[in-house]
Amino acid sequence: MNPDPDPATPDSTVRVLAERLAASGQALLGRSLAVRHVDAGSCGGCEIELAAVRVLRDGLSRSGITFTDDPRAADVLLITGVATTNLAEAAQRTLAAMAPPRFVVAMGDCAVDGGVFKGSAPVLGGAERILPVDLLIAGCPPTPRQIIAGLLALLEANAAPVRRTPRRIEPKA
Repeated sequence: MNPDPDPATPDSTVRVLAERLAASGQALLGRSLAVRHVDAGSCGGCEIELAAVRVLRDGLSRSGITFTDDPRAADVLLITGVATTNLAEAAQRTLAAMAPPRFVVAMGDCAVDGGVFKGSAPVLGGAERILPVDLLIAGCPPTPRQIIAGLLALLEANAAPVRRTPRRIEPKA
């Protein structure tokens, strides 16, 4: 299985992005980057691409990026799927359990604005309707390259010299 189905994006490009992401995480946090994924009501497409990111040829864990089930250990809350009334509280509690600096990333068109499901009764819209979002990664679904590049952009935008409070990317209205 090719971890990045986009033929214009060779594995070496993804590997370089992953290495830059690990270095940025070290610079900002002083340790590896921990990501907590929450499915807020998706079709599963984004999760398939996220699984491809997790099992890249060289492995993100070797580059210092890990996925965790414990929100207290997470630096990034990665939301996929539309914000539904049933899962809004779970996402909010997950974010509340995370220690600063913490970032929220909405991944996929559904998490960005509700996608094709906006206007449905149980759908509140995108993740911004329930949480303050720091980064939007559009796509239906976004490719592994886009996911890694988005996380890298988030960390590089918030990188700060030691002993400074990181800047936050404010969501667009």
